[in-house]
Amino acid sequence: MVESAGRCALNLLSLSYLLFIPLVWVLTRLVNSVTARPMKARQLLWLAASYLFYATWSLKFLCVLVVSSLVNYALGIYLKRKPTAGRLWVGIGFNLLMLAVFKYLPVWSSHLGQGHHSWLLENVILPVGVSFWTFEALSYLFDIYREEDLDPSLTEFCLYMAFWPTVLSGPVCRMPELLPQFRNPQPTGDDIADGVRRIVLGLFMKTVLSQILGSGLRPGEGVDFGFNQMARGWTGLDVWILAIGFAFQMYFDFAGYSNIVIGTARVFGITLRENFRDPFLSTSPAEFWTRWHMSLSSWIRDYVFMPLATWRPQVWWRHASLVIAMMLFGFWHGADWTYIVWGALQGLLLVSHRQFQQFERRSNLQLPPIVSSLGGWAITFCAMLLSWVVFRANDLHQARLMFHALVHFSSYRHFVLPRNFVLMTVVIAVSYFVIAGLRRLAENMKQSPVVLRIGWALSPVMYSVAVLAIVIMSIHKAVFVYLQF
Repeated sequence: MVESAGRCALNLLSLSYLLFIPLVWVLTRLVNSVTARPMKARQLLWLAASYLFYATWSLKFLCVLVVSSLVNYALGIYLKRKPTAGRLWVGIGFNLLMLAVFKYLPVWSSHLGQGHHSWLLENVILPVGVSFWTFEALSYLFDIYREEDLDPSLTEFCLYMAFWPTVLSGPVCRMPELLPQFRNPQPTGDDIADGVRRIVLGLFMKTVLSQILGSGLRPGEGVDFGFNQMARGWTGLDVWILAIGFAFQMYFDFAGYSNIVIGTARVFGITLRENFRDPFLSTSPAEFWTRWHMSLSSWIRDYVFMPLATWRPQVWWRHASLVIAMMLFGFWHGADWTYIVWGALQGLLLVSHRQFQQFERRSNLQLPPIVSSLGGWAITFCAMLLSWVVFRANDLHQARLMFHALVHFSSYRHFVLPRNFVLMTVVIAVSYFVIAGLRRLAENMKQSPVVLRIGWALSPVMYSVAVLAIVIMSIHKAVFVYLQF
């Protein structure tokens, strides 16, 4: 179903991409200084760079993206002339049809017979990033319907859809945020320095931490082995370790990628939405979804949940809308039942949290702050870990077997997983919380001369170690887990 990219694909984790960034940056400075209309020339340069970047994955992918961009731009003009619900639904229908054909039809085709299924698998491609840039097109149409003052040119709209740092896997952008920056980016020396730091941090998170959690330090270890190849079954301890390992693998994988993307854009004076902000420090499910995949979760909130929740005034409907929105969130990841059940679980967690908040208000329950914070964190962290088991499981049967191991306490006596992987997972998880705590402490004391001197002395050492680790791990083929969505 997914057409594999050629060897020339400009992967954000490749050396060619690290050469691509300064080349486009130099050309940008050049067109800014020598052309009579620098804004238009810069936008055309960035659009050409974006199309070149995407075409290295597949010319077929690029054709689908260009067609989607042209049709959605025309739909925006059509909707702006008369912003009615009927015209909006035409745009929604086109974009949902795009997703259905390229992302879901090959999966569902197994119900049409083997002949149709084989033909679709061989002939229907899944363009990389289609879920992300389709949602960007939808948000543009929604904003036009809400009569936002948006007037992008065709070049600006195509650049919005294809902007090379975000086209593969977000963050999900919105036109009101990017349009002014496309017209007048203001890169400073601090932007460039911060962008480079974010790129290095992202590469370390993605190519080092996520990679060793996924594949392990040695063959036959790691999260992928635990979920895909363990023949002896799981103990309760194994399931907890796999849940922790996969949660942090996903975090380092996607948060690392987001750092690379945000850092790249920052080098060019473009500020993108943050996508992650210490999600495992959350003290409630609602807070978690303001810290994890923030660009997509806020998109679901603004364009799915809020319209649904305001459709009817009853409280039960608001709760149902929350579950429906999160199930759609899960369905966005793929047509497998594991994703849909995961979304339903997330919705139920959010509803349960709201119910508990109402109970606190009605009963005037006042827990000590330390108890409320630690208890909320522990419950949220464990609930999210268990939900990731469903998300990662190969099917619902496997998820059921793993939960069966969790509730049989006699299985907690030993590990089946390799000891090296267990120790590595625990060390990485504990280090995450220690570093997060130290970073918060440093932020509270950032004006202290001692802290400034320590930070100034340690930064070169830390970044040197990170670069060395990136180089060492680059001999292994890094797999971007979230790219499949």
